[in-house]
Amino acid sequence: MSVMLAENRPDEATAIVEATHGERKRVVIIGGGFAGVAAARALRRTDVDVVLIDRRNHHIFQPLLYQVATAVLSPAEIAAPIRQLEVKQRNLSVLLAEVTGVDVASRTIDASCPGVGVRKLAYDYLVVATGMRPSYFGHDEFAQYAPGLKNLSDAETIRAKILGAFELAATTEDEAERARQMTFVLVGAGPSGVELAASLAQMVKVTLRGNFRRIDPAQANIILLDAGKRVLPTFAESLSRRATRRLEKLDVKVMTGVKVETVDAEGVVAGGNRIPSATVLWTAGVAASPIPRMLGAKTDRAGRALVDPFLKVVDAPGVFVVGDAASVMQKNEHPVPGVAQAAIQEGHYVGRLIAKELKRRKVKRPFRYFDKGNMAVVGKNYAVLERGWLRTSGALTWLVWAFVHILALPQLQNRWRVQHQWLWSYFTGQRSSRLIPEPPRIG
Repeated sequence: MSVMLAENRPDEATAIVEATHGERKRVVIIGGGFAGVAAARALRRTDVDVVLIDRRNHHIFQPLLYQVATAVLSPAEIAAPIRQLEVKQRNLSVLLAEVTGVDVASRTIDASCPGVGVRKLAYDYLVVATGMRPSYFGHDEFAQYAPGLKNLSDAETIRAKILGAFELAATTEDEAERARQMTFVLVGAGPSGVELAASLAQMVKVTLRGNFRRIDPAQANIILLDAGKRVLPTFAESLSRRATRRLEKLDVKVMTGVKVETVDAEGVVAGGNRIPSATVLWTAGVAASPIPRMLGAKTDRAGRALVDPFLKVVDAPGVFVVGDAASVMQKNEHPVPGVAQAAIQEGHYVGRLIAKELKRRKVKRPFRYFDKGNMAVVGKNYAVLERGWLRTSGALTWLVWAFVHILALPQLQNRWRVQHQWLWSYFTGQRSSRLIPEPPRIG
């Protein structure tokens, strides 16, 4: 390994990085999500130095974040240390840092390392796989009252808000305040909003049953709002209707065609009506990180880089953008969806493309997305699946969803633990991670 970073000796680490550059080509990958990890793995047999940079030390299996937020799973069950990749991949180094600048002309990036400062790192190839963050559509002031769900910290914040709301409801003597604490508003009826609402509905009806003497958690009011015409807008209309019926069966109130106007400490104003709520959760929009704009690339309205058919940034030699940070058009003029399977395919494609270019082999085949289908789970024993002409829903589809997600988890121990926790929760209705973290003590 020719790229080494000595955490306790930052000056020496920088010297090593700079001194070794030029011996072998270096590929810098920004982001340790699905796309970034796939790109790194695709380069494991290539004579190149790979540096994977992320501001977190773990890779998250995002499709199951909502289960952490609703106490089904603990954070460790859906995450794996990124640094563990170094064990199996000898040409890979992992750097815990946040990229604060990119200079395309000099082919360098600025990486801010905790406790060390900003380091400049040169690259021959740059792969940007920074994913997305919540978008409040120009109302960033909503963020302090309505957390999004994009990382483990978000999931733990939401879990604490949900569980804390019931504790406060059981404590207060004010009936109006009790009703406000037991009203949960979810803004955005895409897959994340639908899955979160359904899981929350089952939590209040089954898991929390009998846990409180002064309140009945099953009487909680769960409202799913969306400005669009229907839930799951990226799915076929027939599946959207089935999902809506299932949510209503779980006593989730679905309100579509309603625009959220205000979110504050007292709740939300939607469609001109005030909904008092102590817990507002944002599952509506997403926007790209600032890094695609640092490249000087053209971006779409969500800030995603507009890349060519080979996932390259025009007028930025050696720079690729993959995953949710990229806007990629398919042959049918439809954009590649921002889902995990698309990110994995893009990351793998770019990794193999770089490997071929290093061997001076011309790449003629542009990226083509292979759609394995879209799935969303709507509570226990129910999921919807769409793949081409195939549109299914029900318990069998739910079993397929569970099997696919267990296989896709990052490590064997994750698969084992999630499988056993799901079995326990399925037969008992109990959830293992119902903890409200204590605030840090000062002094």
